[in-house]
Amino acid sequence: MTKPPLTLYLAAPRGFCAGVDRAIKIVEMALHKWGAPVYVRHEIVHNKFVVDGLRDQGAIFVEELSECPDDRPVIFSAHGVPKSVPNAAQARNMVYVDATCPLVSKVHIEAQRHADAGLQMIMIGHQGHPETVGTMGQLPDGEVLLVETPQDVATVTVRDPQRLAYVTQTTLSVDDTADIVAALQKRFPAIIGPHKEDICYATTNRQEAVKAMAPKCDAMLVVGAPNSSNSRRLVEVGARAGCTYAQLVQRATDIDWRSLDGITSMGITAGASAPEVLINEVIDAFKARYDVTTELVETAQENVEFKVPRVLREPV
Repeated sequence: MTKPPLTLYLAAPRGFCAGVDRAIKIVEMALHKWGAPVYVRHEIVHNKFVVDGLRDQGAIFVEELSECPDDRPVIFSAHGVPKSVPNAAQARNMVYVDATCPLVSKVHIEAQRHADAGLQMIMIGHQGHPETVGTMGQLPDGEVLLVETPQDVATVTVRDPQRLAYVTQTTLSVDDTADIVAALQKRFPAIIGPHKEDICYATTNRQEAVKAMAPKCDAMLVVGAPNSSNSRRLVEVGARAGCTYAQLVQRATDIDWRSLDGITSMGITAGASAPEVLINEVIDAFKARYDVTTELVETAQENVEFKVPRVLREPV
């Protein structure tokens, strides 16, 4: 039986970013250095396949530091943690390694710098997301106010409209964030923004690739986890850029083939915490059903690399 033809557009960049690479490497190096088990507070990155693979190697994932014993190393996830967490680890004389993405750490430093200058912070982010919790937890309660939408800006109560600064979660939609920033600047003209965009290069690059790819596609799949903020934003960006069917899948077994009946062009991308093996699995699933022609839609090239903490490079 002849397979129907399908043009498969592959977004580039897609998949792992430098911060995710570094975080996974930190867990693997910690297991090599100290042996199993090594504890990890929260999922090191938001991807079940990655987490399960590290669990098989001896990593134990917990949500709170209180679940970790004093005598085993603990790693803090790439999303960052409130200051209270490393403080508590130090108080217990624990060995800990901070795998916070350096671009998230940059936002933490920025927030502290503004606070030291006497400014109250407004954070643009998603309520309850680990990165938002971690960033807000860099400063005392009440010093960071959260807004999620332009509507929130209209109702937020600040201490002094003349002494404000804002930061953002690194994995947001660039376009949505721009709307919220505009609302902040309109209501609080004196508000100070970041010297350099807080939304990270990998988030921005993946969204730009999707914007270029989406108009060419009958449908688009984003390989990523449902709790991955940057993956979910890619779905939204794709739909907004003209691809009427944009869906998130964790792996090939999640594809709803009935919804794709009759398509002739398909776009594939992946969130920053999705490994290439899962992307290839999805591509292979299409090649099994269609006569596939692949086209790369490349909008940027990435060569960023972050060093792992020195403690992992030193001998035991």
